[in-house]
Amino acid sequence: MFRRRKFKLRLPSKTLLLGERTLVMGVLNVTPDSFSDGGLFLNADAAVARALEMERAGADLLDIGGESTRPGSKGVSAKEELQRILPVLEKLRGKIQIPISVDTSKSEVAEAAAAAGAEILNDVTALRNDPLIAEVARRRKLPLILMHMRGEPRTMQKGPFAKNVIRDVLTGLRRAIAFARRAGVAKSQIIIDPGIGFGKNYAQNLELLRRLPELSKLGYPLLVGTSRKSFIAHILRTQSQQSSEADDRIWGTAATVAASILQGAHIVRVHDVAEMVKVARVADAILSPRPLAQKI
Repeated sequence: MFRRRKFKLRLPSKTLLLGERTLVMGVLNVTPDSFSDGGLFLNADAAVARALEMERAGADLLDIGGESTRPGSKGVSAKEELQRILPVLEKLRGKIQIPISVDTSKSEVAEAAAAAGAEILNDVTALRNDPLIAEVARRRKLPLILMHMRGEPRTMQKGPFAKNVIRDVLTGLRRAIAFARRAGVAKSQIIIDPGIGFGKNYAQNLELLRRLPELSKLGYPLLVGTSRKSFIAHILRTQSQQSSEADDRIWGTAATVAASILQGAHIVRVHDVAEMVKVARVADAILSPRPLAQKI
């Protein structure tokens, strides 16, 4: 079983220890068209209520996104993205205790979100869309998540897919890391994400989960996001007719979250926080078993 390395991640408000236990990042999409929860939290008050609900459920981090990156999505302007997320960030200021990450591939959005209180930058294009995000991270001394995506959301699931997915992901992440380091981002402030579902077919997603330790050899904390993704539904489609697809995706997500943790993930990005916190705690106990107190 793979043993996670420990890292320290410095945020403006605190220092996070990664690897002692798995951190759970709650997903909050402030969009009308995200694949799983699009439209549910487009209203700022609804988004704030959801954020606080996830904090109460045990989330360690909150990831707010104002642009859908689901397969086939076309993207929005920085202005529209900011109109969606800034009211939420402003309303959460002073109300939420957990650090906020902003999911964006635009430096203009990253800058404004950081000014409004976001403490982590999460770029699903790994600086390919806007390299200046690295400059924002450097200047504001914020952690930067670099995610591998093959292609772009509009066409990424149409192929062609990589012949060797591990080599493709490693090459892309190494390139992004090198760029971030040249831009002055500290090594200790970089997190990598293999981009499950982003330009990979079903078999490749499973292969990536099996081979996460190979990505860990790059020497950076690992974030994995499998939550409710279509490859889970694909696996379960011919299974039980007793439950809804939504239920199936939660159970399937639970299996992938546990597998990710046992293979070295430091952070798991999920929609169903309460359920996945429990999964993470059990997986952590398997990784680092401690004797339970027994009554005599």
